[in-house]
Order: sequence, then C-alpha cells, then structure tokens
Amino acid sequence: MANTFVFSSESVGEGHPDKVADLISDSVLDACLAIDKTSRVACETFVKSNIVVVGGEITIPKLQDKKTGKTKALEEAINLGKIIRDAIRHIGYTNDDDVFHADTVFINNYLTAQSADISQGVDAKKVEGKKTAEQGAGDQGLMFGYACSETPELMPTPVMFAHRLGRELTKIRKSGKVKWLRPDAKSQVSVRYVDGKPTEVVNVVISTQHTADVSHAEIEAFLIKNVVKKVIPASMLNEKTEYLINPTGRFVVGGPQGDSGLTGRKIIVDTYGGWGRHGGGAFSGKDPSKVDRSAAYMARWVAKTIVASGLASIAELQVAYAIGHPKPVSVYVDTFETGTVADSIISEAVQQVFSFKPADIVKQLNLLRPIYRETTNYGHFGKAGLPWEITNKAAALKAAVKALSK
Repeated sequence: MANTFVFSSESVGEGHPDKVADLISDSVLDACLAIDKTSRVACETFVKSNIVVVGGEITIPKLQDKKTGKTKALEEAINLGKIIRDAIRHIGYTNDDDVFHADTVFINNYLTAQSADISQGVDAKKVEGKKTAEQGAGDQGLMFGYACSETPELMPTPVMFAHRLGRELTKIRKSGKVKWLRPDAKSQVSVRYVDGKPTEVVNVVISTQHTADVSHAEIEAFLIKNVVKKVIPASMLNEKTEYLINPTGRFVVGGPQGDSGLTGRKIIVDTYGGWGRHGGGAFSGKDPSKVDRSAAYMARWVAKTIVASGLASIAELQVAYAIGHPKPVSVYVDTFETGTVADSIISEAVQQVFSFKPADIVKQLNLLRPIYRETTNYGHFGKAGLPWEITNKAAALKAAVKALSK
C-alpha cells in the first residue's frame, strides 16, 4: 500500500510586516558592510502603524580613531533615516492612503555599540579566559542545512511553490498594471506525496492586500489565472485542487497598519518551509560573525553539495558552536537512508572538504559583502547566484567519500 500524506508550506510577500522589518534590518547591515566589511551588526526592527523602531548593536571599526580612542556617531557614517525610508519605498508603501508610508513614518533609533565582552570572543586575538587567538563563534547555538532532489533548486516542493506565488504576485504589483494590488500578502501550498514523491497540489491559499474598490470575485479570478496557473506546473493541478483566495473576504487594511512586524519572525519561511529541522536562530540584520546566519548558510551549502554530488537524494546537516570558540562542537549528517554510503563516511568526508570555523565560513562563502538585501524575501535558500547555492565542491566531496570507502 502506498504511503501518502499532504505537507504544507507558506511564504509571505515583501509588504508583510515581519518582512518589512527584515528588509530594514538587512538594509542597515548592507550599509554598514559597504563602509567597512568588518562591521559588527545586530540590527532588530519593529514596525507598527506609522512607527519604525530600530535597536541592537552596531560597531564599525573604521569609525574609531585609533589615536584618540574616540568613535564617530553611527549617523555620521550612514543616513539611517534614508536607509529605512528607501527600504519601505522599495517595498511599495508609497500610496496616498498608506498609514505606514515611506515619507511619513516616525523613526526611533536605539542602536548602540557591540558589547566588549562579546567582541573579544569573536575577535581573532588572545585574551584572558579565551582558549585560542582564533576568531570564535559570535554565540552558542545549533544550525541546520537541508537539501533534497525534488526540485531543480534542490529544495522541498511546497515552499518553492509558495515562494513562486509570492514572487509573481509582487512582480505584477510592481509592474503597475494591476492598480488594486497592495504590498501585504501571504501564500501557502499543500502538496500530496506518494511514496516520498510530490504528486499533486491539493490546496493553494493566497491572501493579498487590495484597494477597497475591487470585488472579491475579480481578485479570485485574476489570481487563479495569472498567478497560480502561471507558476505552478499544470501537471500538479487538477479538478480537485482547492483555491482559497483572500478567504476572509476582505483585506484592505494590511501591512504595519493592520499588524505589527518584527525582525526574525519568519524563520520557517526563510528556510525550508517546515521541511527539515531548525535551530531557532533568525538571519536578518546579523553580520556573518553571527553563526546563526553564516553557519546556517554553510550548512545549506554542504547539504546541497551532498545531494548535487549524487551521494544522497536527501541530506540534512547540523552544526553547533560555543561562543568564542572557533571549532564547532559537533557536525552531524543525516541522509534519511538515501545515502550511497554510510552517513558516518559522508560526515567524515564533509569535515575533510569543508571547514566549519567561523572565519573560514566567511572566507569560503565570501560573506563580508553587502549582499543581504538579496536574501530577505522568498527564502534565503534556493536562489541562484547566492554563494551557498553553488555546488563547486561536489567533485572534491565525492573523491573524499571514495577514498574513505576503500
């Protein structure tokens, strides 16, 4: 008898309050890295009604005068207000009736410098109580990476379909051709699996903010035809597929006017849509010295390389760290019994081919660059062009596995 189940994943649009917060945080991060690639940034954002609050810790070494020891104010280096307003404008909150509007939001700044106690653990120098002079992890924690052979991106099907819906909806809105679309939106896709293979889409949910002058019937018909049936393969849809479009019947009040938003609240959307485990750490607003972000990217790179090399059709990798310590305290590979060799051999080969030290992760993936706005929306994984999506180590990994298997 076939093993069948339905699995669902969601995505959210650029105007979702939590993604507004994420984009502001990543925009501040990129601005800091553009000035000084060694910037230490942990920027959190809260949005509600017509207010933006940013807080956290930022240290930009180039602002420090080594002779006097004095540090220039952050505002002397970056125009925080402009960065925030430009991010909101990019999303599309520029309509005359927007309560949360790029030009009129009130901004509260509670950013301070990074703690010296944390800094000494991360810095590549010897200090009392630190066991090594190498750069250590910015915090303790555990991170996961996942890959599977279901899609060309080596990602789970439900979350990739949900992201496709969101991207297409945003593309149409930003084209200006459909005047009633507004920035806040969510999508969700439920996929039936039979014996581990995705076979059909059972349900599609799209909720999009809109103007008050459009009917629900028009919204429903337009989205099914021009969004759902455009981006989801026809072979995955059938007469039984259920479409739930704006199922509350009305979505005029949206964005931060309708709901508060906070950096780091969409960690499942950002990763694998619930397929695969999650260590709990968020990404946006964090520079790559924070292993919550950089090691999760590293874990995805390794998991994807395992699958791309043909060593397994599913791979999940866990890596864990202690604050201030350069080496991971554990590295674990699970191929869910799809591996061509034992997981222990793949794990050993992985640790021969890849270095999981925080400083090495940054070098291997070239992370000290202002690239993080590109990651904010529609998942941090499965996007062409990002360094952790490249599988240039596949041949080396296969060779290492072969040598260990003799």
